[in-house]
Amino acid sequence: MTQRKRLSNSQTPSQSKRRSDSLEEDDGDMPFTQPSSSQVQRGMEKFTNSQVDQKVAEVLQYILVKDQKKIPVRRADLVRNILKDYRNVYPEIIRRVVQTLDQVFGFKLVEIDTKNHLYILINKLELSEATAPLNAPSNPKMGLLFVILSVIFMKRGVVKESLIWNTLKKLRVDPGEKHALFGDVKKLVTDEFVRQRYLEFVRVPHTEPIEYEFRWGQRAEVEVSKAKILEFMGQVSD
Repeated sequence: MTQRKRLSNSQTPSQSKRRSDSLEEDDGDMPFTQPSSSQVQRGMEKFTNSQVDQKVAEVLQYILVKDQKKIPVRRADLVRNILKDYRNVYPEIIRRVVQTLDQVFGFKLVEIDTKNHLYILINKLELSEATAPLNAPSNPKMGLLFVILSVIFMKRGVVKESLIWNTLKKLRVDPGEKHALFGDVKKLVTDEFVRQRYLEFVRVPHTEPIEYEFRWGQRAEVEVSKAKILEFMGQVSD
């Protein structure tokens, strides 16, 4: 597999900002070291049960709100913005959060990026039925995403940017024009879907003029059933 190079000087402002934000978040994760069991035990002695329960509730709310927006939860952000003074009891709080997500909401907290410590929620019921949470397009945006994922799937995991745009044009979704349902199509695909980790949008090394390619993102690899993609492709063909 050729080495991939992330978007560089030719990035659009929104893409540059997204890359900049990512670097800042990665840097924010560096100072945090997973506390030892003895550190957690000492840390728990500083808080009452009600204080810990309150912090667990705050973490739950943070994760559920992120999930509604389909934005992965970054551990660095969670520690910095929510846990704060409770960082030394992080393992215990996360243990209780995971337990509540499982027993109350039926969700599983899954780490999709072990380097940057990114997490998403997966519906355990749907997983147990051997299907994925993203079973079929539930709204127009998801339908558009399924089209793109299907094209990437058919091309064995990677396609040039131009092929995606040409495919969408055949479906009367022009990335150069504002769409009634999707608005700025190019921004939706290269920014929102990428930020949600459904897609990867990367520069192809050593190309002139510069070219980009699409791949399945980390969330898509976890959420999207290949069987459902094949079923969707069959429906589109019909």
